[in-house]
Amino acid sequence: MATAVLPQPVQNLINELARLPGIGPKSAARLTFFLLRDGSNQALELADALRDLKERTRFCSVCFNITENDPCQICDDDERDQELLCVVEEPLDMLALERSRAYNGRYHILHGAISPVEGIGPEDLKVDELIHRVQNGSFRELILATNPTLEGESTALYLKRILAGNDIRITGLARGLSVGGDLEYTDEITLGRALDGRSDL
Repeated sequence: MATAVLPQPVQNLINELARLPGIGPKSAARLTFFLLRDGSNQALELADALRDLKERTRFCSVCFNITENDPCQICDDDERDQELLCVVEEPLDMLALERSRAYNGRYHILHGAISPVEGIGPEDLKVDELIHRVQNGSFRELILATNPTLEGESTALYLKRILAGNDIRITGLARGLSVGGDLEYTDEITLGRALDGRSDL
C-alpha cells in the first residue's frame, strides 16, 4: 500500500515550523493545516509579518536591542541615567525590566548565556562589546541582571571576574526572583523589588 505524500509546499512549511523552539512535528503539522483551511488572508499576513521582521529590524549598535532605528529608542533617550548599565540575556528580559518602571538607565543585551553543555561560550555572546562599553564609558554601576538559572549565574560570575578591575560598582538583582525562572515571566512588582534590593556581587 502506497504511503500518502504531502504536496511539497505543505511539507516545506511543516519542516520550517518544526525548526522553531517549542514546536514539534505534530504542532508544526497542526499549524500548517490550520493555515491551509483558514479562509482569510492570515497566511499571507503572517508571511508579510515575517518578511517585515527580517527586512525592517536590526540590532542596535550600542546595546544590541532589536530595533528599527539605530540607535534604539532607549539608547537615544538623553533623559535616562547615562552612568547606570544593566546587562540582560535577551531583549525580552529588557522589556520585562522596562515594564517594572523601576529602572531608568542603559542596557546591554548579551543575546544568551554561557552554557558549556550547549557549546555556548563568551565568544558567542556580546561580551567583548560589553567590555568595550565599560572600559570606554563612564558608568558608576553595572547591574548583572542575568536569569536566576545555572547558566545565568555562571554568566554573571564570569562577567564579574573579567570586569572587576574597571573601577565600577558591580551589582546583581536581589533574590526574590524564583531560581530556575526567566525574567520575561516575572511580574512587575517582583522585578521592581529585585532592582531596588540589588546587592554587590
